[in-house]
Amino acid sequence: LLPSSQPCWSEYLTTRIEQNMVVNCTCPISECHAQPTTAFICSIVSSEEIIAKYEKAILRGYVECCSNLTWCTNPQGCDQILLKDGLGYGAACSKCSWISCFNCNFPEAHYPASCSHMSHMTCAKCNHGFCWRCLKPWRPTHKDYYNCSAMVSKAAWQEKRFQDYNERCTFHHHAREFAMSLRNRVSSISEMTKIRTLTFVLDACKVLEQARKVLAYSCIYSYYNQDTESMDIVEQQTESLELHTNAL
Repeated sequence: LLPSSQPCWSEYLTTRIEQNMVVNCTCPISECHAQPTTAFICSIVSSEEIIAKYEKAILRGYVECCSNLTWCTNPQGCDQILLKDGLGYGAACSKCSWISCFNCNFPEAHYPASCSHMSHMTCAKCNHGFCWRCLKPWRPTHKDYYNCSAMVSKAAWQEKRFQDYNERCTFHHHAREFAMSLRNRVSSISEMTKIRTLTFVLDACKVLEQARKVLAYSCIYSYYNQDTESMDIVEQQTESLELHTNAL
């Protein structure tokens, strides 16, 4: 590398790093397909901030290339890398304790609702149905099903059924947010006063969060499952869980 070309390389590499295009970066000469090594980039670029961005880009590219690795999907933000292999339902992020689903694009583990259940989403404001994966409108095979005069009563029943389950699901999500807020407030008080007896309250809040989460996704599971025999058992278990959760 000639000394005169070093400023050009520095500007070129800095631009590529800032534009997140450094992973497949090659020599700027069109006939040359050589890729600069990490040692070369670190010797050319002097800015620590740019080098830090480069290292993050390399790490991000590595995770995306590995089918058994993924980032934690906590919507609050978490930079933990998770290993998919051997992780079943209930395995939480070691850093933030968030439980992710590795089988679909939904950001949270949604047991007992299946991944296919989570693909069909409905906007709470305008009732627009869409697919979570491709974001395209969700339409039944028969587009005019609910406009058919012979199906008006069934369509009305389906709409009422959806509203009931949707209201229950929304309630449990709000209740879960309340439990999280309560745990944060109790945690702050506990840190200030050093009262050990508040440990039980914190544990109870954590149990509430998990219970409300299961109840919310149970509503989705129950709505899509039409098997009467198995649903009788599920509804009984859900009702029992809801009674104990409300008591807690």
